[in-house]
Amino acid sequence: MNRSLIDIHVQPGARKTEVVGLYGEAVKIKVAATPERGIANEALIDFIAERLGIAKNAVKLVRGRTGRHKTVAVEGMDESEARKRLLGAV
Repeated sequence: MNRSLIDIHVQPGARKTEVVGLYGEAVKIKVAATPERGIANEALIDFIAERLGIAKNAVKLVRGRTGRHKTVAVEGMDESEARKRLLGAV
C-alpha cells in the first residue's frame, strides 16, 4: 500500500481552517483551533483526512507535534496525489 509523507506548515488560531498555498515546499494550512493540548493537531488531522477523502486513521502526525512545521504520513495515496488534493483550487 502507498504511504506518503507531506510537509505541512501550520498557522493555528486562524478564523477558519483552510489551505492557503505553499510555504516553501510545505503545504500551508491555517487551523481555527488553538495550539493547546494537541487540539490544533487533531483539527489538522481531521481537516487533512476530510480534504483527501480518506479515513482519519489513515493520516498520522509523524513529526512536529509542538512546532508549526509538521510532517504527516498519508496511507493509501502517493505524495503527488495527496498534494494535488490538498492544494485543490488554491
